[in-house]
Amino acid sequence: MNSIRSTLATVWRIAAPYFSSEDKWAGRALLAAVIAIELALVAIDVLLNQWQARFFNALQEYNWDVFVREIGVFCLIATSFVVLSVYQLYLNQWLQIRWRRWLTQHYLGEWLHGANHYRMQLQGDAADNPDQRIAEDVNLFVERTLYIGLTLLSSVVTLCSFVVILWGLSAEAPLHLFGKEYAIPGYLVWAALIYAVIGTALTQWIGSPLVRLDFKQQQFEADFRFNLVRARENSEQIALLQGERAERLGLWGRFSHVIENWYGIMSRTKRLTAFTRSYSQAAVIFPYILVAPAYFEKKVLLGGLTQTAGAFGSVQTALSIFVTIYRTLADWRAIVARLDGFESAIADAMALEKSRDSIGVVASKGGKAIDLRQLKLQLPNGTPLLSADGLSLRGGERTLLTGPSGSGKSTLFRAIAGIWPFGSGSIAIPAEASLLMLPQRPYFPIGSLHGAIAYPGETESFSANQVREALISVGLPKLADRLQEHAHWNRMLSLGEQQRLGLARALLHAPQYLFLDEATASLDEPSEAALYDLLGSKLPQTTIVSIGHRSTLEAFHQRHVAVVRDGDRFTLQDVVGVKA
Repeated sequence: MNSIRSTLATVWRIAAPYFSSEDKWAGRALLAAVIAIELALVAIDVLLNQWQARFFNALQEYNWDVFVREIGVFCLIATSFVVLSVYQLYLNQWLQIRWRRWLTQHYLGEWLHGANHYRMQLQGDAADNPDQRIAEDVNLFVERTLYIGLTLLSSVVTLCSFVVILWGLSAEAPLHLFGKEYAIPGYLVWAALIYAVIGTALTQWIGSPLVRLDFKQQQFEADFRFNLVRARENSEQIALLQGERAERLGLWGRFSHVIENWYGIMSRTKRLTAFTRSYSQAAVIFPYILVAPAYFEKKVLLGGLTQTAGAFGSVQTALSIFVTIYRTLADWRAIVARLDGFESAIADAMALEKSRDSIGVVASKGGKAIDLRQLKLQLPNGTPLLSADGLSLRGGERTLLTGPSGSGKSTLFRAIAGIWPFGSGSIAIPAEASLLMLPQRPYFPIGSLHGAIAYPGETESFSANQVREALISVGLPKLADRLQEHAHWNRMLSLGEQQRLGLARALLHAPQYLFLDEATASLDEPSEAALYDLLGSKLPQTTIVSIGHRSTLEAFHQRHVAVVRDGDRFTLQDVVGVKA
């Protein structure tokens, strides 16, 4: 019961916000319509059960007039059933897509808010494969929640409707055993209840491991799919290293987890299916066995017998809903658990950003420098990395940052960007200042070249002439006439071309602070020198901070700051002061 309450509380937390959102009236109206139609369909089942008694009684009594009339009644009932079923499906699907649209937008907003996606990666695999959570699990959650909710509602209403009918039929067709009649009030209801309880208990006992197996199956499938995509994205490096055999072995190893877990699902599903199918087949004949003695004693007509069997089947099915949809419930609970883990990981990432024990990024007024105050960077596991206290990156000044690999230079840039929370101290950045970070391997979204360069701004932010001019300035004139071409630019261009394209982005955005993390490392020294001269002439007011290892970079900077080891961590130390 605790597990059920916990699952229902999680479902409510995930589902309820949509029905209080800006789309709440449409969502509520569609949900109300779907529920109303479901209730109408239950009413039609009751009418069909009553019709069944009249129809078969007419057959037994050879009453032609009643027979013809009941055929007409059936046509009306069947037509109503078809129309309502069609529109329920249509409205249900309409509700699904609106709900999924809102939930997907909500999760995308939370995941991509304030570098949450990056902090979630830093925290480990608390929410592995967010692409699967947003693209697949949201869709399945909406679909399964509506299906299970409507099925349970229908079962409750069906139970309430047919219990009354079945209770009355128990008196009309009393229990006969071994030639004796036993007057047990509502014995057919009690028989259905006992039958359902036994079936439910056995189903839970046989099928409970499926929840864990379904959860693991989705996890293994997503991990295998992710690594296939990763191999495709890095195909050049794999080919250069002749790593096909290693990749094949690694991918097969991941797929073997899929296979092994699937065998577990197969074995458990076989047992569950064997029981549920046997249970369902036995339920067909069970009410006839109970009522047949009364029929042969002529206490009930053929119509009463068929009505009793139908009413018993409806009550038994309603009571046995857990048996009927157990496989769907197991899968649904795994989906709920994955979305719950995703929400928890997002919440943890948000809490990490706002934690008092993390690095604070504050806005300063009246200054033009980025000030590092008692800054201490740590790795996610708490290992000390880099200390910086009292260092100022002065406005308009070009600073070169050097030091050994792994000393925290790139992490310092991440902290200044506000995405590295591990550590203490604060970073004061002038209010309304614009920052642009260019890593060694810049990112370009799949799409038009114009949009890739304008990123993260809108494509319309810069005219085609501005973009062409920037491309020619950084030495990529051959791309100037391809602005509307759509491609995967990170795969099409060499790393050197990508770095030139990144600098073209900097020219267009003209930030107040430009951070270059080995952003020219793939270029030859003359090209690197030309591009630094270009930045100096095109962006004279921009403060440039570079990470690099080449000694030739010193000529393009006014200040040199080195990262040196100091005990258990690294510190920053001025090597060359401001040049005259």
